[in-house]
Amino acid sequence: MNQFIKIHLFPVFLGGIALGLFLISPAETYAQTTFGIRGGLSYSGMKYRPIPSLPSQKISGIKGTEIYGVVIEHFFKDHAGAQIEAQYLTTGYQEYNEQGDRNETQFDYLKIPLLANFYFGNTGRFHIKMGTHIGKLIDARDTHREFETENEEIPIMPTYGQPSDDPKKLMYGLTAGLGLSKVFGKSTFQAEARASYEFGRPEGQDRIFDMTTTNLEFTLSYHFQILKRKE
Repeated sequence: MNQFIKIHLFPVFLGGIALGLFLISPAETYAQTTFGIRGGLSYSGMKYRPIPSLPSQKISGIKGTEIYGVVIEHFFKDHAGAQIEAQYLTTGYQEYNEQGDRNETQFDYLKIPLLANFYFGNTGRFHIKMGTHIGKLIDARDTHREFETENEEIPIMPTYGQPSDDPKKLMYGLTAGLGLSKVFGKSTFQAEARASYEFGRPEGQDRIFDMTTTNLEFTLSYHFQILKRKE
């Protein structure tokens, strides 16, 4: 348990603490706040380890699902800030057997990234964002279930959308991204690529030994200023 906390929880909590300190830092003289809407496409990937004696197996994720979200971004200085988001996204997996039969499960999440931002440039900017995220599982559904394991001692990915599955609701992990933005007066357009690593997992019944999820996001967002810079 202590090793789990060191490896999984410590980076997430450290990122949250750092962001919290950043948010209360004394830089009100330079403050401005924007509100934005964000949308794009998500590509998830997954690996799972059925039993301890076998290596991890890579399976297909869910490709090209839509992302919707809102953003509040606060700038402390011209080239640094922080933001909080609320976004809806879908992840999941696809697993195939040798005959080409498919099992597919999708997970819908409400995800809340907490990110520190660093900008380079004036009206045309390059930015880097990094931090942590938390979230909650809204829905899990098994869209295809066409085969089961041929060896009961070596499980395959289980279902998560059935009444008895009871998947874990919490998601948490690390997020980082980079992109370009263009400022037009009080408005800003951003194009961004972002990657997330998930420490939480939906499996709660030990039907498989371990699983890891990654996610790529490609998005566009529009921000408008809601609080002016205090001179």
